[in-house]
Amino acid sequence: MPETILIVEDELSLQETLAYNLKKEGYIVETVGDGRSALEAARRLKPDLIVLDIMLPEMDGFEVARILRKEMSAAILMLTARDDEIDRVVGLEVGADDYLTKPFSMRELMARVKSQLRRARLLREEMGKDSATSMPKHETLTFDNLIINLTRREVILNDQVIQIKPKEYELLLFLAEHRRQMLSREFILERVWGWDFIGDSRTVDVHVRWLRQKIEVDSSNPIRIVTVRGGGYRFEG
Repeated sequence: MPETILIVEDELSLQETLAYNLKKEGYIVETVGDGRSALEAARRLKPDLIVLDIMLPEMDGFEVARILRKEMSAAILMLTARDDEIDRVVGLEVGADDYLTKPFSMRELMARVKSQLRRARLLREEMGKDSATSMPKHETLTFDNLIINLTRREVILNDQVIQIKPKEYELLLFLAEHRRQMLSREFILERVWGWDFIGDSRTVDVHVRWLRQKIEVDSSNPIRIVTVRGGGYRFEG
């Protein structure tokens, strides 16, 4: 079945260009031009991917992403008109999976779209296998007061479920599965974000910082996710 993409872009010419090219690739595409319509369309369509502009009428893309990330796991590719690191960091912080700075080539956009959809498919397949074959002893990973529930995709700290974004969960799980191993930023980026992710190792640093703020007693002196000088990170549990 063709995958569904929601385009949220108020610039009509760009909206039409994106829709035309994505439809040519065989995707089901719907377009809206403001933030409130984006929420309504996303809730109705349950799309596989949302291409989301930041500067929108009614409600900006950051707020749209923040709301939708609490409601659904659709991949979010944010578009920003400024090559500003704060935009990229805030976009990732509210739950975006990737970002693209305008102006961009259609070839680059297609590469990002295919990368995000491929990762979503692999994740669904992986979760399907886990639910069909996992035994009770594999349902959780426990490290003292920190529990990673693989079945529910939850992280529990001191008997309380903590709020964690999908990418933070994937990163924490990957680190936990390689406990006490030094993992380079490049290796983490390749395995958690995918080999065709167009970004750099700062993405890993940002997500590690967010994880530390949630699972460490003192995020400035981490004991669970430690930095290996000149190397990368190591999860101690």
